[in-house]
Amino acid sequence: MAFGFSAGGLVFIIALLIVSSIRVLREYERGVVFMLGRFWKVKGPGLVILIPAVQQMVRVDLRTVVMDVPPQDVISRDNVSVKVNAVVYFRVIDPERAIIQVANFLEATSQLAQTTLRSVLGKHELDEMLAEREQLNIDIQKALDAQTDSWGIKVSNVEIKHVDLNETMIRAIARQAEAERERRAKVIHAEGELQASEKLLEAAQMLAREPQAMQLRYLQTLTQIAGDKSSTIVFPLPIDILTLVGKLSRGQT
Repeated sequence: MAFGFSAGGLVFIIALLIVSSIRVLREYERGVVFMLGRFWKVKGPGLVILIPAVQQMVRVDLRTVVMDVPPQDVISRDNVSVKVNAVVYFRVIDPERAIIQVANFLEATSQLAQTTLRSVLGKHELDEMLAEREQLNIDIQKALDAQTDSWGIKVSNVEIKHVDLNETMIRAIARQAEAERERRAKVIHAEGELQASEKLLEAAQMLAREPQAMQLRYLQTLTQIAGDKSSTIVFPLPIDILTLVGKLSRGQT
């Protein structure tokens, strides 16, 4: 009876050891295997058999991680304080280094993304943050990727989500935009006046070369004024026209 119990217990222990030594890794997972505390190899995907009490395995997910960077207080190069948040896309490309070189690669990447965001944006002015966001995304991505390469991590993309300004700064930007619109309107008006003056100068030079044309223009103006009967208009009569009328009168007599 004791022998039967011992045999049954032995079989149970062996079955338990076999079950505990089997691991199944999905297609997107890898297992970093250690033997007696020393790195042995990276295994997976599929069925992985470990030696109980001798080998240990750490699972690593190879899928792209979407990490939200919380709002960071950034002081721009022109001394404007803003809050900026972003999102970082990265994945593990070397499971061995991701486990051995850094204690927690997710936390390490998050902290590094925050400091890099402040560092890169602090080198630019506010206008650049608002207008050149695509280039800033590239600069942050390259800086992060260079620093996480030793951890076996590839940063594929960084996107700045929001640049939050305080109310005082928003009003200042609105005033600046209004002043810019007024400046453009004045420039356009001045250019129109310049073009009109050039055309008037050309017309005056042409009329000066042809006195008859000047007289005809004068008469045309009188005709236009005469059409308005709402007021009385007193105007000088040029001597040339009087002379011309006198000649016509003498010719008729």
